[in-house]
Amino acid sequence: MQLEQLRQLVEETLADMKARDVNVMDVRGKTAITDYMVVASGTSDRHVKAIAETVAFRSKEAGETPLGTEGVAEGEWALVDLNGVVVHVMLPKVRDFYNLERLWSTPAAEPMMAASSV
Repeated sequence: MQLEQLRQLVEETLADMKARDVNVMDVRGKTAITDYMVVASGTSDRHVKAIAETVAFRSKEAGETPLGTEGVAEGEWALVDLNGVVVHVMLPKVRDFYNLERLWSTPAAEPMMAASSV
């Protein structure tokens, strides 16, 4: 599956599951971890779990097995790592606390210059 198809599958799944405030961030050039960081909110711990589980299920069904999931059991925050797309689903209070959009919207850091020897 192509990266853009995977991103679209994630977006459609989040819409189908009625995730709130979906934000898809292109983080290429900012990190080597992934190409897209997706942040969405659920209305309850049960909703957060259901969204994350459905994203993982549908991606696996489409041939993209998640590299891993985290936090699904607790339900306040869940992460689904699809390699090129990392999906975070959180309760609003948790999302406000971590504020991932602010973190990933900052410009890419300039490479550090090597310290010259004196």
